[in-house]
Amino acid sequence: MSGREQPGSAGGGSRILSADARSLYLRTVHGNGRLAIDAGPGESAALRELMDLGLLIPDSDEPGSLIAVDPAQLSFSLSSAWQRQALDLLARAVALPADLSELADAFHSPDQAGGPIEYVQGKALINQRLQQCMATGMTEGLAMQPGGPRPPELLAAGMERDLKSLQQGASMRTIYNASTRYHQPTREYVSRLAKEGYQFRTLDEPYARLIIVDRRLAVIPVGDDDLAAFIHDPAVIKYLVEEVFERNWGRALEFDGDTTVPQQVVSRLRQTIIDLLLSGTNHRVIARRLGISERTLARHIAEMREDYNVDSLFQLGYMLGRAAQHRPE
Repeated sequence: MSGREQPGSAGGGSRILSADARSLYLRTVHGNGRLAIDAGPGESAALRELMDLGLLIPDSDEPGSLIAVDPAQLSFSLSSAWQRQALDLLARAVALPADLSELADAFHSPDQAGGPIEYVQGKALINQRLQQCMATGMTEGLAMQPGGPRPPELLAAGMERDLKSLQQGASMRTIYNASTRYHQPTREYVSRLAKEGYQFRTLDEPYARLIIVDRRLAVIPVGDDDLAAFIHDPAVIKYLVEEVFERNWGRALEFDGDTTVPQQVVSRLRQTIIDLLLSGTNHRVIARRLGISERTLARHIAEMREDYNVDSLFQLGYMLGRAAQHRPE
């Protein structure tokens, strides 16, 4: 765009001109429609804004002066030009996916990506590649997300994307760690999406991260979260779906965001807390490993003290130790 085809410095707001520019233009009109090019103190930005928009133009008969242009004529010509540009941008935006589809197919082709398994380094690039795959008309999404609750900002960022996929008819299932049942932001996220058909379950045993898109792409971590394998091989993906995801899904418990935690989950979680306490692990480390807050951990310990009818943590440890000695192998 040329300077005359775009709004002034106030662009992006509801007014095309800033208050200073409007004031300077009105003063020019009231002063016989002429203004010296030399701006006064603090007027340079307003003057540039008016010249960029075309409301002030150089006077060919009087060098060093500017003359005011009729806003009605200018608005008509600029409005027409901007509407043409907007329509052109809209047409290009609509045509872009189809126009680049051949290039995208070549980019994501297993042959071009390094064979049936492609290694992608760096969290940003991994996430970018995943978003691209999920944005191209996904019909099914399967995920196993180990660890604790999802960060609130991550949940918020994914909400709109997941809702859009569900509304377009996608089937989506995710397995979380059981500790997410104690995390309010995760519960709210699950509750909102579950109403749209997203299925969630929780599993309180160890498992690895796995994401499968349309049974044509599987993503697994390699060593750590900074390196991932993007798997395109149909036989490997079939194995990961049937022997890994579905088996874990069958053992997991349904989760719809309800604040009521099943007794089975509570019992398993507390047994893990007991095992970690008996091994000498401190509270902060226990909470981090289980993906729960220290406040939630303290509540579980307090309830266990009530169950064993003891007053101190030392007494609880003693009782837990005795119970562990008599626990069946």
